[in-house]
Amino acid sequence: MANINSYLTFNGNCLEAMTFYKECLGGELIIQTVGELGLPITEPMPPCMEKCIVHSTLINGSIVLAASDMVPETGLIKGNSVSLLLNCNSEEEARTIYAKLSTDGEATHPLEDTFWGAIFGDLTDKFGTHWLINFENAY
Repeated sequence: MANINSYLTFNGNCLEAMTFYKECLGGELIIQTVGELGLPITEPMPPCMEKCIVHSTLINGSIVLAASDMVPETGLIKGNSVSLLLNCNSEEEARTIYAKLSTDGEATHPLEDTFWGAIFGDLTDKFGTHWLINFENAY
């Protein structure tokens, strides 16, 4: 069956963001820069573009987070219509990841017990990405 993964777009700070997410979530980070493509280029590329990330993937078990610095011609528009929902395996994992991701960001809704039996909270990290952290507490 097909699956859906999150794909984030940054404007020159993809490497910094994905390195941060790796520190928070663990896993293996694979990065490819524009300069590493080795494709023939018909127009001169500004030197600043060579280090931009054309594609990156962070994989840790079932977590797959992909990202790039390749901003569309329309520009990068950050909105509040997309959040990353992270379902954790334990309360400790949820609390640890919440603390790491909220560093230098905004802890908008601290983790708390919910009426539906989960521990849930949300935050916006220092890169403007909105995260929903969830642990379904099986009594």
